[in-house]
Amino acid sequence: AHMGRGLYYGSYAFRETWNIGVILLFTVMATAFVGYVLPWGQMSFWGATVITNLLSAIPYIGTTLVEWTWGGFSVDKATLTRFFAFHFILPFIILALAMVHLIFLHETGSNNPTG
Repeated sequence: AHMGRGLYYGSYAFRETWNIGVILLFTVMATAFVGYVLPWGQMSFWGATVITNLLSAIPYIGTTLVEWTWGGFSVDKATLTRFFAFHFILPFIILALAMVHLIFLHETGSNNPTG
């Protein structure tokens, strides 16, 4: 809803603010995903397998990126450990990104006509 309003009012014209907001969105989605994997049930395991395998579609570095994310050649205990670490670290990154987003928003001002 927030990004939809931004698209409607043309907030994408403020590139720095918009780009930080998009990065913030993807970081929040990544945090939710790794949190979904942490219970380590069947749905979590196969969710991790399918979603991380999507990274293999990236040319040249895809398979290396998948193996780095997994911590090996398959989804295993190393993957769970990495995802736990990501789930701990990413909220701090989200906090920093949100602060930067607000700083940029304070500098550029809001383009919402209602204030």
